[in-house]
Amino acid sequence: MKYTQLGRTGLKVGRLVLGTMNFGPQTDEADSHTIMDAALDAGINLFDTANVYGWGENKGRTETIIGNWFAKGGDRRDKVVLATKVYANMAAEGEAWPNHDKLSALNIRRAVEASLKRLRTDHIDLYQFHHVDRDTPVEEIWQAVDVLIQQGKILYAGSSNFPGWKIAQTNETARRLGSYGLVSEQCLYNLAERRAEMEVIPAAQEYGLGVIPWSPLHGGLLGGVIKKEVEGGRRASGRSADALANTSVRAQIQTYEDLLDKHGLEPGEVALAWLLTRPGVTGPIVGPRTADQLASALRAVELELSEELLAELDGIFPGPGPSPEAFAW
Repeated sequence: MKYTQLGRTGLKVGRLVLGTMNFGPQTDEADSHTIMDAALDAGINLFDTANVYGWGENKGRTETIIGNWFAKGGDRRDKVVLATKVYANMAAEGEAWPNHDKLSALNIRRAVEASLKRLRTDHIDLYQFHHVDRDTPVEEIWQAVDVLIQQGKILYAGSSNFPGWKIAQTNETARRLGSYGLVSEQCLYNLAERRAEMEVIPAAQEYGLGVIPWSPLHGGLLGGVIKKEVEGGRRASGRSADALANTSVRAQIQTYEDLLDKHGLEPGEVALAWLLTRPGVTGPIVGPRTADQLASALRAVELELSEELLAELDGIFPGPGPSPEAFAW
């Protein structure tokens, strides 16, 4: 595994991030533990989760699975840089109650305590805001975060799904208050979805945030979906199926797969390797459901993409360009 600093911090993390959203809903606890062991053995040290993962009646289930894995010992917790998120309403289904979601000081305190209990640990390394809270003043959020840092319950704060202007506002407020500010931004970013290049990534770079792309294969669209459909009869589903229903998108993906077939490369591995070439990117989140999927993702770290291939990929998936050039003269 190759390592890099997380943004402007002194924290070293691997170039791949283990996403755990499938643990519970799609991957049972035993297999989830096997995948986490394999990831750690491969040198992946940043594990990402969220308090809401597990979804529906099982909200919090994923954190519990991770906590049970930590409880097995073997320095598992010490070796992992643990990241989780806060924002979603964690009240039981049908029992929604005020102040059980978003980023009020009250909910942040409640959510941290609940996550620590499920994760069976005394601290969270990277505590991330899962979404923008349009109702809570940024000053209140930093007040709550600073208390938790002083208590040793969290070490760093990060954002997820923040626009560029919100990253700037949040860190300028932190600067004024003497807080350390955001150290990472987790955003939707991949070959097929490059709008983050307009303002989110430049803002992150300006303020020293590490960029952690989620959905690097765009819901499977960049993972060889057409080839799998033709060779294995495995039809696309979800976001991929919706996208491929558009004939122009299907033609674009076919061109992408044909290009990589010519080079003898696997589409999913190239999509991850491309992100590793992008300025500001710390490492994409991979969410394997199986050990084989994890092994494929690990190969991407060693994959070197030629300048010629990078140019061809840009031709298939052109980025929007920076702001304001993307929408002005």
